[in-house]
Order: sequence, then C-alpha cells, then structure tokens
Amino acid sequence: MSAALAAAIDLGVRPTCAALELAPATFYRYRQGAPPALALERRPPARALALTERQTVLDLLTSERFCDDAPRQIWATLLDEGQYHCSVSTMYRILHAEQAVRERRDQLRHPTYTKPELLATAPNQVWSWDITKLLGPAKWAYFYLYVILDIFSRYVVGWMVAPRESATLARQLIAATCSKQSIAEDQLTLHADRGSSMKSNLVAQLLADLGVTKTHSRPYVSDDNPFSESQFRTMKYRPEFPPRFGSIQDSRSFCGPFFGWYNHARHHSGLALHTPHSVHYGLAQTIQRARQQTLLVAHALHPERFVNKTPAPPLLPGAVWINPPKLSGGSADSEQNFGKSGAN
Repeated sequence: MSAALAAAIDLGVRPTCAALELAPATFYRYRQGAPPALALERRPPARALALTERQTVLDLLTSERFCDDAPRQIWATLLDEGQYHCSVSTMYRILHAEQAVRERRDQLRHPTYTKPELLATAPNQVWSWDITKLLGPAKWAYFYLYVILDIFSRYVVGWMVAPRESATLARQLIAATCSKQSIAEDQLTLHADRGSSMKSNLVAQLLADLGVTKTHSRPYVSDDNPFSESQFRTMKYRPEFPPRFGSIQDSRSFCGPFFGWYNHARHHSGLALHTPHSVHYGLAQTIQRARQQTLLVAHALHPERFVNKTPAPPLLPGAVWINPPKLSGGSADSEQNFGKSGAN
C-alpha cells in the first residue's frame, strides 16, 4: 500500500487505484489509518432484523399457509390479524437470499443463436432467397413467388411463380440458377430464412451436391434476410402492382417485365445509382468513368455552380454485409457497414 501512496502523489488517486484494481474507498480508509481487516468488514445496519426475527419471517413465508401467496398478500393478511414483522421489500430480500423467488409461470426461453455474418465483395459470392405470397383471384387463394437475389449486385438471378410452396420446386429453381450463373464448387453461400422449403432435406442435399454453403436467419429475428425482404417490398409498392392476380399466368405476366425493369433499368441507391445488371456483369466501372467525365465537363462550363469541390459520382461499394461484425470501437467499418439494411 505504501507503493500505492507514492504513485497516487504523482498520478492521482483514481488512475492509481484503477491500475491496481483497488477501490478508492479502500485507499482512503488505509490512508486514514484504518486496519485493512476492519476496513473491509461490513457491519449490519442498526435497523436490520435480528437473526431470530429474520428466521421467523422466513418460516412464515414458507409455511404451508402462505407458501403459495405473494409477499404483498402475506403482509396484508398478517397486518389484518394485528401482526407486523417487516416491510414487503424486506420479505422479498429474505426470499432472494434463500433463492426462493422465481417466475411461477412456465416461460418459453429461446436459446441464443449465432448471428449470421455474411460478406460479399463480388457477384455470385452470396445469394439470398425467399418466397412470398401473391394474392389470387379469390379469398385464401395464393400464388407463390420464389426469388433468388445476389446481395452484392442486387441482381435477381432466378425467379419462379408456382401454385404452391414446395421443396421440390425450390430445388429445381436453385439448380437451374446455379447452372445459368456457372457456379463453381465452394464459390457460393446461399442465405435464407427458416421456412419449411428453405430447411428441407431436398434443398440441403442439392446444396451439398453443388458445393454451396447454406445459412439461415435466426429464429424470431425479422432482419437477418434484409435484401430479399426489401426486394419484395419494392415490387409490392410499385404503382402497377395489382391488388390481386386473376390467374397464375397473370402473375407471371407481371413478374417477367418487373424483374426485367428491376435488373436492367432501376438505378439502385445502394449501388451508387447503377443498375443491378451493370454491377453484376462488370459494366459499372466503365459507366462510372463516363459519369465522371460528364461531371467534369459540366464543372468546366459552370464552375460557379459547384461549391467547394469538383463534382464526382457516388462511389461504388467495395463490400456488402449481412450483419457486419462490430469492431473494437463499437461500430463496423464504414465500407463493411454498407448493405446492412439491404435497402432496395
């Protein structure tokens, strides 16, 4: 402790105590001359119940008469009978000390699931897929839209409208899409939520045969598959999206032009206003240079319209994450953080 006294003169009390993992109060008590054993001894408050009184309260709380009652009920009953032993909060403290307080109802406690952390730095590294319902011509009539989306380029690499949700149909779509995109073994991760088709053995066996890694969202977590959910929202908020489809052919007639527009004509805010097609097939850098040249010409003609800096187009993302990991500073790197929300 003498060494701590010397260091405290130079560094200050709190930094010294923090370095020595010592409470400042202990330091001050020692400096005032209190023996360490007495300094650490804690005397019970003068108003505390005696051991015999405490045992009496515990016996009442756990008695056959009161064992199924809450402390508030016991306190009121005893008070009506002309007895007062202690406050309700003291009753709870006594029960806590005996580990006799718990939730009486059976509670469903979910286990802790590992958060999926997926990174894509180029197309065809991570795909996200999901199934959504399209309203049919009558109540309770639905068609099922299957969509596979590349999270880096937001390009819809495969889609299908079917009359039902089926693991067999999902298997066929995934196999055809992997073949179309020439997916090599151990190249791709396929992410989905925990629907029955997504978790089916048929799909799992296919992905194992293709050398594709599969991941799933955590149960009861709504934002672990953001890219697919956001793409569905974009589709269903289009002004031409109908309240209902008259037939399955009608729904396919809508989805064909929509995905053509989505892939080739929609300038995506998450892709520096490039289209998914240009990013997916490596055309974005050429377009980016052309945009830069156009802005430079505009700047040369009217420099007064561009305040403080030369204009430049938005930067293309270098990486897209589903659930970027937090770094030591408490937040993800700015480039890694891109794409977490999956805005479409």
